[in-house]
Amino acid sequence: MKKYNRILLKLSGESLMGAQHYGIDPVRLGQYAEQIAQAAASGIQIAIVIGGGNIFRGVQGAAKGFDRVKGDQMGMLATVINSLALSSALTAAGCPSRVFTALNMYPIGEYYSKWHAIDALKAGEVAILAGGTGNPFFTTDTGAALRGVEVEADVMLKGTRVDGIYTADPEKDPDAKKFDKITYDEVYTRGLKVMDLTATALCKENNLPIVVFDMDTPGNLAKVLAGDPIGTLVY
Repeated sequence: MKKYNRILLKLSGESLMGAQHYGIDPVRLGQYAEQIAQAAASGIQIAIVIGGGNIFRGVQGAAKGFDRVKGDQMGMLATVINSLALSSALTAAGCPSRVFTALNMYPIGEYYSKWHAIDALKAGEVAILAGGTGNPFFTTDTGAALRGVEVEADVMLKGTRVDGIYTADPEKDPDAKKFDKITYDEVYTRGLKVMDLTATALCKENNLPIVVFDMDTPGNLAKVLAGDPIGTLVY
């Protein structure tokens, strides 16, 4: 049995680098596309938001002297590049997809509309939602939360390079303990860097659960969708 019928999958742009230090690793991109195509073939409706950190981050640009608004706009364009790459990889995997952009960028992508995105999902296409919210000062995590609520997803799956949420950074603290489940409020009070606070608040206010899991291990997406207890549930 499927645990979810419609999901919002948030992917890290930085994870697309794979073994590289910049840009898009074709091996990692292919692994993502294969997992997504298999999930879509099972009948699950999939909307995707992908970050742009492998190409440009507005916050980092601002720290180096870029105007923050222009920097964030550059970051939005980076997410469009990643979205087009993912769409191309899905096509190669035999999975139909459609790219929507938060800013009007036709013919690169279709201008985002909740209704058109849901129509694409119902038609069996993967809807890739690019450009964040279309506004500066908002992260792609917030964009993912917003789109997840808009398209009426059952859950937001946040694919990262770690296998869940820990009490501390497991890459730096060997004593860090993993949570199987944690409430939105605990995320606040513990100051855990799951997502930015705007994204977490939006999910809480609209009862959109979040599952944080390791997307970089092939097969994990199928396990999460089947309800296997991997990752961490935020509720």
